[in-house]
Amino acid sequence: MFKRKKKNIVEVLSVPRNDRRTLSNVPDPEKIRMQADRRGEKANKSDKGGNGAAGSRNYNGGQENKAEAWGNETRDAAELERLRLLSLRYMADFEVIMTGPRQTKRTAYRGKAVDISSTGILVALAPGEDRYAAGQIVNLRFHIPPGTMPEGFESAVRLDAALVRTFVREQDGQEQLMLAFEFAKPLTDYLQRKRWGYSVYAASGALFAAVCLIMLLRVESLIYFKYNFLLYLYSLTAAAFLLSRYLFGALYREVPVNRHYTPGVSIIIPCFNEQEWIHRTILSCVNQDYPTDKLEIIVVDDKSLDNSAARIEEVIALIHQEAERYATKDRVKFHILEENGGKRVALVKGVEMAKHNLVVFVDSDSFLEPTAIRRLVQPFQDPRMGGVAGRTDVENKYTNTITKLQTVRYYIAFRIMKAAESYFDSVTCLSGPLSCYRKDLILKHKEAWLNQKFLGQPATFGDDRSMTNFILRTHRTGYQDSAICSTIVPSDTGVFLRQQMRWKRSWLRESLRAGGFIWRKEPFMALFFYVGLVVPIAAPVIVAYNLGYVPLVHHVFPGTFLMGLLMMALLMSLAHLLFRKSRLWLFGLVFCIFYELVLLWQMPVAWVTFWKSTWGTRETPQDIEARERKEARKNKNKKNRIGLGQ
Repeated sequence: MFKRKKKNIVEVLSVPRNDRRTLSNVPDPEKIRMQADRRGEKANKSDKGGNGAAGSRNYNGGQENKAEAWGNETRDAAELERLRLLSLRYMADFEVIMTGPRQTKRTAYRGKAVDISSTGILVALAPGEDRYAAGQIVNLRFHIPPGTMPEGFESAVRLDAALVRTFVREQDGQEQLMLAFEFAKPLTDYLQRKRWGYSVYAASGALFAAVCLIMLLRVESLIYFKYNFLLYLYSLTAAAFLLSRYLFGALYREVPVNRHYTPGVSIIIPCFNEQEWIHRTILSCVNQDYPTDKLEIIVVDDKSLDNSAARIEEVIALIHQEAERYATKDRVKFHILEENGGKRVALVKGVEMAKHNLVVFVDSDSFLEPTAIRRLVQPFQDPRMGGVAGRTDVENKYTNTITKLQTVRYYIAFRIMKAAESYFDSVTCLSGPLSCYRKDLILKHKEAWLNQKFLGQPATFGDDRSMTNFILRTHRTGYQDSAICSTIVPSDTGVFLRQQMRWKRSWLRESLRAGGFIWRKEPFMALFFYVGLVVPIAAPVIVAYNLGYVPLVHHVFPGTFLMGLLMMALLMSLAHLLFRKSRLWLFGLVFCIFYELVLLWQMPVAWVTFWKSTWGTRETPQDIEARERKEARKNKNKKNRIGLGQ
């Protein structure tokens, strides 16, 4: 695991083992790399009844023989992606207990995992402790800590493995004996039978029970309609709205991959004070399974105050040096704005520099999966499609409770909420971390976007919702669930709360804008848009009434209301368990409690401050101006108090 310290918070991220090639996923124009990754290939064969081998000859070689399979159009796209995931290796640091055929627990060897994949593991021992021969079957016992591998792999494992080879490696000036094992079955198959399968059945049954109970509770609302019409109407409306989101989210199907459809794409990365993550963002954008002549990357630095520009130049130089045959000098560009103009100015500059007809916006702390661009562009086969959002996962999910809460929330927001909107081709927010637009539409609306004001104040944030509104007026907008990126979310509570306040303000502002034209869209979508606007705005009043007024005035415990909240929270948690098979599903319940106690009460503040233009989490010109005004008021008040004292 990679860890970093900032404000006494240690970020925990899973780190794939580096490939010796900087651009290991880019189709090779010279067709030098033609041999498929043998670990992935053989693991695939073992799942289909093969010999069970997982690539024994290539384990120490890392991904040196990774396939140029992505360019092979005779293969199914899903199979190719599966092979890639099987071959991914992650840096590891946990204890591994090894037991041979004639060993007991007392005589078992203990080593340290160095890296791990779904098909094998590399273990370090002190020299002289090797008692195993190549080809010998050894029983391995270990626990994969959270954050080592992707979500869902955190689990205890007890599995037979074959010793592939041994070699000596020097680490910190000391020699270590390395044992490369190949699992008898991939971890994906092992966990499917041990834990994942049960998670699916349990989540499905519990989801059905929760939906039934919610419907029964809403029948009770009908009975009490005469006592408080508005309250119980809200209750029924909110339940119908939420259940419909899950229904249409379940019905959603993304546009399948057509390997022959590869339109020209320009990726725009706006950067401001992001020196820590920008190098990884750029590499992930360049290292795409996409034709090199149809993909360009443009990084625009918004006059950063840190070392972002130097970091960008460094990583671009590395790409140019190690990947000359991929024409990176012609398709990876860097531009620095003369003065800080804001994210929108940086994005528009990138679009103006772009040579392709589709432009992809990627945040500077977001990292793309190698197949993200290929999957993201598929809906544009429909000429009426104006913009498409990909799915954003949380990269630092295991850092602390705040990031775990956001992990569940992000997944449901994309896989359920955006998927439900995409069912009607009307996604209302093409999110900043990863979204694709038609270039001509961005240029058409650039002046209105750059100069947007609300109640006389410049609209500096909410750029993704704002541009989505411009696009949605005349075109369709969609969502591709398999176009995946991951992003760094706030791990500090204060930063998280300021971010949520900013999002609520932009949501309220842009929802009011969208309300003026969304009625022209599909009627069912329009209806639920307006319901989705009213429900969150009225929620603080309803919660205060049920949890405050009713118990204090009528002396009635709000059991039914609390049960309804619990069932709604269970829907989020169980949906996450069903799709992700992760132990983080419990944090969906925690998030809902946190939302009702804290985040919900930001909404009344947003009602009366949604015209503000400060970010609160970065030093934009508006933030600096607001801070200076605040300091000036403090100094003035201080002088007045001193004057009165004299």
